Amino acid sequence: MDKVYGILMQGALIVLGLCLFACLFRAVRGPSTADRIIAVNMTGTVTIMMIILLALMLKEGYLVDIALIYAMLSFLAVVLLCRIYIGIAWAKKEGKPHG
Repeated sequence: MDKVYGILMQGALIVLGLCLFACLFRAVRGPSTADRIIAVNMTGTVTIMMIILLALMLKEGYLVDIALIYAMLSFLAVVLLCRIYIGIAWAKKEGKPHG
């Protein structure tokens, strides 16, 4: 039974890896800044899911702690990107130069 779970987890990691590349592609090539921010957020989420799967596969509890820390950092990064994006959008709306 452990072999079946191992195969399923490896398959899930492969699918998550493909999703990660799709998110990175959207982050680089997104048509708008909002699409890029969402792609960066999704990249962080997929990475956290991959770390959790690795923690289950390797039976290492400290990887869950790393995933939690990564989740906090990813959240803060997305909030910061949104604040910057909103500041630039307001500056453009008011006609002020931003920088």
